[in-house]
Amino acid sequence: MRLTPAPFVVARDRFEAARRLPQLPPDDPAHRLHGHGFEVGVRVPREHAPGAEGVQVQALREQLADALQPLRHRDLNELLEQPDDTALARWLGDRLGRAGTHAELRLHSTPTQGVVGSARDGFCGLRRHRFQAAHFLPNVAPGHKCGRMHGHGFEVELRATQLDYASLDEHWRPVAARLDHTLLNDIDGLENPTSELLAAWIWRAMRPALPSLQAVSVFETGSSGARFDGERFRIWKEFGLDSAVRVRRAPAGSPQARLHGQTFRLRLALQAPLHQVLGWVVDFGDVKALFRPLFERLDHQPLYEIEGLADTDTASLADWVFASCRQHLPQLCAVRLLEADGCGAEIGAAS
Repeated sequence: MRLTPAPFVVARDRFEAARRLPQLPPDDPAHRLHGHGFEVGVRVPREHAPGAEGVQVQALREQLADALQPLRHRDLNELLEQPDDTALARWLGDRLGRAGTHAELRLHSTPTQGVVGSARDGFCGLRRHRFQAAHFLPNVAPGHKCGRMHGHGFEVELRATQLDYASLDEHWRPVAARLDHTLLNDIDGLENPTSELLAAWIWRAMRPALPSLQAVSVFETGSSGARFDGERFRIWKEFGLDSAVRVRRAPAGSPQARLHGQTFRLRLALQAPLHQVLGWVVDFGDVKALFRPLFERLDHQPLYEIEGLADTDTASLADWVFASCRQHLPQLCAVRLLEADGCGAEIGAAS
């Protein structure tokens, strides 16, 4: 019998700060004093998250905000000799105490660069790039919209160890030259350019010269994409939900105990071998269609009336969505449900 994946609580916050990175060459702009709008995400196993059941998301948000307080509008070199992204993430892990010991941290110093990992397992660098390209999928059934010529503003996130951002850019540049402003179907190996096969193509183009590459994620749209780590393919599809909730287990006097509304962002992640002809894990359209009956039970509904739902806090909802979805989507491997920007719960491995 398939076991239920591990549950996590997640939170996100931002801060403004200045720094200089003296370890970089003098002609690098980051060697000079400059500023950033940093974004920090933390992901903690539910059993190690602060707060009582029902209000753990809010408790983790508050703990993260407290941990960031010494960094806000500060010259970071006064705290750390070399305040690069990895050093900052490690410092924050220490500030989070017990939660930080078990946490995965994701820190972005700009929207296109950052690090992800933990003090226990180490950190990987993240670099995001964008390119414009047209494509069509030649093997889909007649009438499928993806069989028509169309295109996207693709985004690609590269994850690698032991490399700085400039090195990642250097390795990406020749790959981008082959992809940008082209018809992907004309490129050798991309005759059927699904998101999954595009991620694998980029991996194979970069990995020989970049052995520290850990994963390639392709964002086809703002709500869907695919990831390849050299062995496994994963896709995700996101949905918006507007619902009424009331957390029965919230402490007396807590705002969460009152009837209120919530806008959720839900991500379903699926993992499976690729279909040998169609070249995808599951059609994004099929994910949407199979999820629709459950979506209609959640969207614009009073969730506290759903039979069998333990409570309407985000962690309980994520558990319920995972158990309900996998009956119709056996490839489902993770669910992420956010009640605010980057704050909520996850079931299963991070996507």
